[in-house]
Amino acid sequence: MAWILLVLAGLLEVAWAIGLKYTEGFTRFWPTVGTVVAMMASLGLLGLAMKSLPVGTAYAVWVGVGAVGTVILGITLLGEPANAGRLISVGLIIAGIIGLKLASA
Repeated sequence: MAWILLVLAGLLEVAWAIGLKYTEGFTRFWPTVGTVVAMMASLGLLGLAMKSLPVGTAYAVWVGVGAVGTVILGITLLGEPANAGRLISVGLIIAGIIGLKLASA
């Protein structure tokens, strides 16, 4: 269950990271509200997951899921570059997440 909460927390991290772009410096009300709600929910779920997962593993996976998701959405939604270096780097982050999961079993 902790791993499910952790992945959900990471997905909410993606939501608030992308949401930051749409707040336009916190000048747009509804995008700001959504971003802040996603931040609180993400941190709350991370805290719950940390009750039974090692802090280093949980934090690294949370950041990794957030980073990978944000890069992917940046490419697909915001037209950011999808060059080989970026994609290889994302693959390495994914490998690290998988490695941490396997090492925590």
